[in-house]
Amino acid sequence: MATIDRVSLTEFSFDVHDIGFEQASAGVGNMAYVKGAVFTARRFAVRIDTDDGASGEYVTHWVGTPSSFGQASMLAPILLGRNPDHRERIYDDLKRDMRAYDHMGHGPLDIALWDLAGKRCGVSVSSLLGGYRDRLPTYASTYHAQETPGGLDTPEAFADYAEACRDQGFAGFKIHGWHNGDVDREIRNVLGIRERVGDGFRLMVDPACQLRTWNDALALGRACDEAGYFWYEDPYRDSAVSITGHRRLREKLSTPLLVSEHIRGLEQKAGFMLEGGCDMIHADPEYDMGITGGMKIAHFCEALGLDVQFHACGPAHRACVSAVRNTHMYEMALMGPGMANVVPPVYTCGYSDQPEDLGDDGCVPVPGGPGLGVTYDRDFIDAHKIDHRVFE
Repeated sequence: MATIDRVSLTEFSFDVHDIGFEQASAGVGNMAYVKGAVFTARRFAVRIDTDDGASGEYVTHWVGTPSSFGQASMLAPILLGRNPDHRERIYDDLKRDMRAYDHMGHGPLDIALWDLAGKRCGVSVSSLLGGYRDRLPTYASTYHAQETPGGLDTPEAFADYAEACRDQGFAGFKIHGWHNGDVDREIRNVLGIRERVGDGFRLMVDPACQLRTWNDALALGRACDEAGYFWYEDPYRDSAVSITGHRRLREKLSTPLLVSEHIRGLEQKAGFMLEGGCDMIHADPEYDMGITGGMKIAHFCEALGLDVQFHACGPAHRACVSAVRNTHMYEMALMGPGMANVVPPVYTCGYSDQPEDLGDDGCVPVPGGPGLGVTYDRDFIDAHKIDHRVFE
């Protein structure tokens, strides 16, 4: 039996050009197109080694904050001396230890364990999960709208970009609107984009909890109904956690409501769904305690005969989506005119989540090599490291 004898966490940074902030906060949603600006992003790499010489790795995409790095550092020592194949027991123990926190440091460790398992077996994580498809229909998921000139600054700019994404072959287009919660402008945007791209192209809107009131959420939802939107996501300032508010919203709308990105794990998401708070659940292997947690959520939805969507992008996300029947599209997040997707440039195998690398069929491939099927540029990570922690 192999045992884990070393866990290392390496935080690193990289620069992305022409992206800055309109607000002081450094959150993902505040990024904007700023010509000439340089945004310094932070992510971290996980490596888990076993005493038989095997290793599993993962580099975070959107869970790259100092908070999640700190949580991963709290959890890493718990892995030492454990059988790496006992992922269920490890999942259970890590979940318990993060009970007072938001669990965001748990997922990257679990994902690295799955990469380790695939490499030790010589098969892809997609195959370990059962496999359902090898190519994933992909939708364009935009950066938030901005008030300053450039990027997605007007409803017309959104319509132009939606049309370009449709023509490029994306399977759908998701709007992230403005931060001020102006529901009238959001309605104009939702209706204007549909008018521009015509019927038959999937459109979604995610206000990211920026609408100020339930009535605003209802008004925008009715615009989604009118324009035939594929789903309506996380609308208003309850932070998308109020079961009662969303149940009452669902009762008045025909557009499917996609909620639960901001609540963590199987039990809370199951409760939200069973109490009528949403039509579809959002899962994320980085956010929801790993591939182990994400697949539990997907199987719960399947048991109810309902759909699940996986939030955001990355090799772990592709593995999950590849093994799930009851899902629709892979999210290439985030995109905007002249704005690169701020994912780490650390792949030496051709893996990409940049819009220019979408396949001619509107899909991205599921990596088929052992583990997650990707290889990382460790020299780049080490050359740009901010912090390096080793547990053994």
